[in-house]
Amino acid sequence: MKKAFYLLSALLGTVLTLGLVSCNKDDSGQKLPAAKITGTKYYPEDKMTAYNIEYPSTDPFGNPVTLSGAITVGDEIKDGKAPAVGVVLVNHFTVYRKDQCPSKGDLMIQKFVVGSHMVGVSADYYGFGCTEDKNQAYCVGSVNAQASIDCLLAARELFPSINISMDESKNYLFNLGYSQGGQTTVAVEKLVAEKYPDIKITHSFAGGGPYDMPATYREMTQTDISGMPSTIISVMLAFNEYYQLGYSRDRLLRGDALAHADDWLLSKNYTQQEIDKMIGSLSFSNFASTEIQDMKSEVSQKLMQALEKENLAKTWRPAKGARIALIHHKKDITVPPVNQVNLYDYLVNTLGLSKEDITETVVGDITWMEDMPAHENGAIDFALIIFDTLINKYGFDFWLLNEENVAQMLEEFLKEIFKEQ
Repeated sequence: MKKAFYLLSALLGTVLTLGLVSCNKDDSGQKLPAAKITGTKYYPEDKMTAYNIEYPSTDPFGNPVTLSGAITVGDEIKDGKAPAVGVVLVNHFTVYRKDQCPSKGDLMIQKFVVGSHMVGVSADYYGFGCTEDKNQAYCVGSVNAQASIDCLLAARELFPSINISMDESKNYLFNLGYSQGGQTTVAVEKLVAEKYPDIKITHSFAGGGPYDMPATYREMTQTDISGMPSTIISVMLAFNEYYQLGYSRDRLLRGDALAHADDWLLSKNYTQQEIDKMIGSLSFSNFASTEIQDMKSEVSQKLMQALEKENLAKTWRPAKGARIALIHHKKDITVPPVNQVNLYDYLVNTLGLSKEDITETVVGDITWMEDMPAHENGAIDFALIIFDTLINKYGFDFWLLNEENVAQMLEEFLKEIFKEQ
């Protein structure tokens, strides 16, 4: 039965469901309203209730802004039936379409928490939900980590209003994410170590994340390959805007990517799969300007300086007792394995942290889905490792489905993901 659940966890992070949320931003510098519940939706098949929330945070420039997110609660702890044993802080992966953020109903990971007596907490990040009219701060890890931490703090304030109490003898806090979410997960650890000593993270799980952005940039220029071109373009657009590099787009992009950036990437009308299909090539030089391809150019050097400021493989130290599990696919061309190599080397070999507390798993010996790229295959292993740890290290048990249901859902999942490719 556990094997069946492990296979089902491969579905994490992709199936879309729809919801509604609205809120207002405050750009006046005035104090923002306190956190509040803005909507409730019940998922009977999943035995889960989602509470959409608004909460005060900061935008990429440090100005006050209202952001949105979601709290998810299983029937086993809803309405005070039993105390919660902890929180799972879910840092979402790359999304582009406006209905893919947690407050709009993309809650697949949270649904797998049902039955565990844990509460799910998920930020939309800047650029989705309340701020969907803005360019997302894509892979600006410090910004997304702040949104995530502020969402956690707001959720804790709101728990009494939805009859959630915490079992203080346990009070776990699991922090996790894959891909962009993996970067945010490590950035959350960094932010907590630097600014929030009262937040105690039990265990972080970071998979397939771009922790060393400069190394990723260098590798893309050398190999001329990107597994998800949309993500590299999004990094350039976000860092140019939020680090105020000041370059016109034709100094960053070329070809169709330059001509269609507003529609494809900033309109929030398409999924990542749809955008990459429209881009049509995995070649870095297909969409990157000649100045971006030249690591010695002014544009390249200035971008590299901005990326260095978000480099998680240097200049920080986790809080005492931090436990961080790193998982990466050895054949990943979307987020090159050098990211995990450099982060692990920094944490263990440079800082001298314990290999029991900082663990790394390099996956790829088993191909779960032949038609799925390495990055997506790595997400399956990421899910397996999380649940194995929660079950065997922390003693959790989960609501399990039978193998027939697993096979049916897995088939539907594959059809949904690859129907447009």
